[in-house]
Amino acid sequence: MNINPNTSHLAYQEAIQFAKKHYENFPVVTFLIQKNLRKDIAIIYWFARTADDIADEGDWSIEQRLEQLARLEKRLQNLLNGIFADKFDYALAETIKQKNLSQKYFFNLLKAFRSDILFKKFNEFDNVLEYCANSANPIGRLLLELHDIRDPKILKLSDNICTALQLTNFYQDFKFDIKKGRTYIPTSDLMKFGLDEHNYTDPVLRNRFCQVMKYQVERTKKLFTDGEELLGYLPGKLRTEIAWTILGGRKILEKIESTKYNVISTRPSLKKYEMIALLIKSLGYAKRFS
Repeated sequence: MNINPNTSHLAYQEAIQFAKKHYENFPVVTFLIQKNLRKDIAIIYWFARTADDIADEGDWSIEQRLEQLARLEKRLQNLLNGIFADKFDYALAETIKQKNLSQKYFFNLLKAFRSDILFKKFNEFDNVLEYCANSANPIGRLLLELHDIRDPKILKLSDNICTALQLTNFYQDFKFDIKKGRTYIPTSDLMKFGLDEHNYTDPVLRNRFCQVMKYQVERTKKLFTDGEELLGYLPGKLRTEIAWTILGGRKILEKIESTKYNVISTRPSLKKYEMIALLIKSLGYAKRFS
């Protein structure tokens, strides 16, 4: 590709617009993020979202998805070695090098998306945690590294929050994921309540399933509690950003509780006014850890 002084600038600008156009529970690049880091977060989001779309969007076959993901992994290997397919590769390489980011986290993300394509049921909760260690936790760790926070204790706290957010997203999207043949509830948990992988969606057994979901929600709430100490180690605006995100995750869990845990029939989501209210609430929540 033709590299000039504008190469990374153009890629970063397009990545920021890309991030703003994609729906997430919370905006990816907000005013709470340090201005000088917004481009870096946007290009990381571009990479993760591109891989996610390969795994989930469109009408590709499993073989085609795996091929596309393999191509993206090859691009990642190349850009880390100074070989760029386009301006986005160049910008991502620039961010990784300048911010001294751990390369393994990007490969972990690809491993998680490959698992989505070749989905297999989770037998135990530890299997779900292993998935989250590749799919969610790397994002939190990269965000901390962008702020030059690398203490193992703080990274572990971040893992608790990121895993809790990932689990919350699983339960939020449950009714859609089961149509794709995916459920992130371990079969061992289903069995605790007299269910199995074949009958958990049976309306006759709905009460049992809701008990299973209550069990998942309570465990996820504990992860949020176990990780919230993270806020005390973050700089001001980032602390508010993460506090806002935590409150958003907890609000989704509250909505699941309000439906009596019936995520098979309903998908809880946050309305714009609720997001604004949570942002205001996050100011006081974050201040507790300052």
